[in-house]
Amino acid sequence: MVQADARPVPQLTFDARVDDCLRFLRSLPERSVDLIVTDPAYSGMNQHLQLGRGRIVGVYKSAGQAGAKWFTEFHDDPETYRVFLNECYRVLKADRHIYIMFDSFSMLSLAPLVRDVFSVKNVLVWDKVNMGMGHYFRRRHELIIFASKGHRKLNTKDRCDVITAKRIHRAPYPTQKPVAVFDAMVEPSVEPGFLVCDPFVGAGAAAVATLKAGCSFIGADISERAVEITKWRAEHFQETGIDPLEGPDQPPLPNRLQ
Repeated sequence: MVQADARPVPQLTFDARVDDCLRFLRSLPERSVDLIVTDPAYSGMNQHLQLGRGRIVGVYKSAGQAGAKWFTEFHDDPETYRVFLNECYRVLKADRHIYIMFDSFSMLSLAPLVRDVFSVKNVLVWDKVNMGMGHYFRRRHELIIFASKGHRKLNTKDRCDVITAKRIHRAPYPTQKPVAVFDAMVEPSVEPGFLVCDPFVGAGAAAVATLKAGCSFIGADISERAVEITKWRAEHFQETGIDPLEGPDQPPLPNRLQ
């Protein structure tokens, strides 16, 4: 006998597609998503530093070329970034949250624009535990702006504004982020069945965090390889409950994704 207060289990959906972030957002209906969590592929810092050959990223100046390891970046000039923010606002439902990751360069150049569109509530710090690269002080953190469209409380009051999660070494995808970082953004801002959106899916960490939280996911990336990795990763997680890109027993990437 079904109890009177039993609720139906939400049917989760998953959709990741190859597309430019702005074209993807424009394809979505107005007020159609419940949460946006994203790590844009900013171009500003890399163009400023002109990165050379690395163990993971390959040659930066070959970005986007056939066979290159580095991905095509988002041209994050202020005019384009304003369009991006306005599209995020359009597709986000009222009284919902948005989390946008920033490196130190984009935090100074672009983050102030977020206040023109959303109500900024906090700046979160991702502590990577181990130091990374740096020309002066070596970097050990990244920053996340937490903002809202309208008013919505978090699901909990015991969240710290510092997210501690070791950065991933020798990842199969450049700039791959730990799922724990996206867990810290998704979990406090969703209800089961919410639709979470990431216009820069990368290696799919946001997708895994979304599915773990009992929510549906929609996202895009201009990189076909990124979308294929995300699809393979999400399908594996849905079938087994195991994230194939994190943990001690990682299966090898399929040959098509190498």
